[in-house]
Amino acid sequence: MAPHPVIQAIIDFSAGAAGGTACVLSGQPFDTAKVKMQTFPTMYRSFIHCFISTFRQVGLRGLYKGTTPALMANIAENAVLFLSYGLCQDAVRFMSRMDKGADLSDLQKASAGSLASIFSAMALCPTELVKCRLQAMHEMEASGKVARGQKSTVWTVVKTVLKTNGPLGFYQGLMSTFMRELPGYFCFFGAYEWCRSTFARHMGTSKDDIGILPLMFSGGFAGGCLWLVVYPIDCIKSRIQVYSLAGRQEGFIKTFMGVIRTEGFTALYSGLTPTMVRTFPANGALFLAYEFSRKLMMDAAGA
Repeated sequence: MAPHPVIQAIIDFSAGAAGGTACVLSGQPFDTAKVKMQTFPTMYRSFIHCFISTFRQVGLRGLYKGTTPALMANIAENAVLFLSYGLCQDAVRFMSRMDKGADLSDLQKASAGSLASIFSAMALCPTELVKCRLQAMHEMEASGKVARGQKSTVWTVVKTVLKTNGPLGFYQGLMSTFMRELPGYFCFFGAYEWCRSTFARHMGTSKDDIGILPLMFSGGFAGGCLWLVVYPIDCIKSRIQVYSLAGRQEGFIKTFMGVIRTEGFTALYSGLTPTMVRTFPANGALFLAYEFSRKLMMDAAGA
């Protein structure tokens, strides 16, 4: 029997938060390298060079810079995302004139995921702005875009945003976030459900019983599809959020055209290697934590 809608919403929210935590803890150093290479592509020759340079300059803690806002960002994003995903599946059933609780196709679930990303983007943008600024603070100082010797903590970044731009300053890069999330999560949930369906068909079992390794592979495959589709958009978003620390930053189109004109199209893919290396363990851990914690809570609720 399906649990009460409020209980179901709490379960989806909590399972999403568990997934977001697992995702950050397993992939933060790779995300740091990604942001550094996106915002300062000429400063690093490769993903390995970025790792080694960061380690030499500020030690191991440099690779985990921004972990606190990253945890806040991913917990907020995934908790809201998976809560909204469940609600948006009901919306898709309603629009498709299907019975409540009826199974959706993989394409319909992809559409529900894309719709859910609208809500998760609102929760994600402020914390991701703080995370990106912390991760690229050393490069901002080294390039002369901001004064050297600034104390960089979560609180100092938050105070700077509030002082210079007010509360709405946390939503710099929001349009880029929307542009990334809508197609990205269509591919993300679509690839995840398709991959699980393929495993289930070949194994002769249900999607919920394919096992840990196929589940983690499905999550990693979903993350890979998402990033291959939206990476250039994410690159522009990171630049807007980081460079706005030095003053008013141009919008998405002007920033995009500026990168193409001065650095070439390949600059939009700076940092793709650590992103793709990160995506399999991080998104595999995300869906493993999500599915298992959700199943545990559903069993406890008697569903």
